[in-house]
Amino acid sequence: MPTDNRMKHEEAADASWEAARGAMYGAAKWGIGTAVLGGLGYMVSPIYRSLTIQFKVYIQMSGMVLGSMIEADYRLREYEATMRMRRRLMRDQAMWKSFEQQYGKDDDDE
Repeated sequence: MPTDNRMKHEEAADASWEAARGAMYGAAKWGIGTAVLGGLGYMVSPIYRSLTIQFKVYIQMSGMVLGSMIEADYRLREYEATMRMRRRLMRDQAMWKSFEQQYGKDDDDE
């Protein structure tokens, strides 16, 4: 059982790294989008121009945090789907290998 436990630990570590990469990418992507919208708001809206710098920073950070959460969640769900497919493939390959050992290979396969 220690190898199974180690494998689960490695999967969890890989999943956390994938979520962290997604969070960084999402924060960058949504940060750029929020900055563009902030610049547009500064050019067009007198209300946005009158806001304090602290509130403008808060708005910018809110967009980046939202983007990082969305992208991290997306990447983690994709990683889980990939791992489920990989496990299913390994299980099916083991089943066929067992079947071939029990009944022998087909003559056409060689």
